Amino acid sequence: MFVMNKDYNIDVLRLLDNLNSLAEKPRSFLGLTVGYNKQEFQIQIDRIKGSLPRDMKEASNILRETERVRDSADDEANRVLDQAKRESAQTIEESGQAAARIVDQARLQQEQMIADSEVMKLAKAQAEEIRRTAEGDAAHLRREADRFAYETLDNLEAVVGKLMSNVERGRAELDRPKVPPNSIVQAMTEREETQV
Repeated sequence: MFVMNKDYNIDVLRLLDNLNSLAEKPRSFLGLTVGYNKQEFQIQIDRIKGSLPRDMKEASNILRETERVRDSADDEANRVLDQAKRESAQTIEESGQAAARIVDQARLQQEQMIADSEVMKLAKAQAEEIRRTAEGDAAHLRREADRFAYETLDNLEAVVGKLMSNVERGRAELDRPKVPPNSIVQAMTEREETQV
């Protein structure tokens, strides 16, 4: 750590007082105040610099280097911050686009599921209509088959009735007393005679 000694303090203070007195008395020329003597100021400044201890000069150099490093770090921090902002904005944009794609895919899947559901409902309704139609057709066919069977049985009954009548007559004929063949001819002759 730098510690100033008394002689140094006195020397620097004296030089600063001289610099101050130069600033307080401007030069005059033909009644006009011209300003400060630049050369005298420069000489006083060089004397102050020359009387500064070496540690103070190094501290000044370190301070300048520190300021340069700080400025460089600030520049680097600003550059990194700008890059982070750009990357963040890009990430947010990409995330937004990805989210939009996911939402679109979800919407398409939902629409597909709704469409599939509607197709399923329609298919079930059509299947139910086909079943009802088939049941109606089957009932109609059963009624028609029953009617045909009744008609067929009625016809069969009529035919069987005629056959039974013929069978009955045949039996009755067989059960009747037999007339000798001559008597048949005689009976026929008699019948013819009565008709004439």
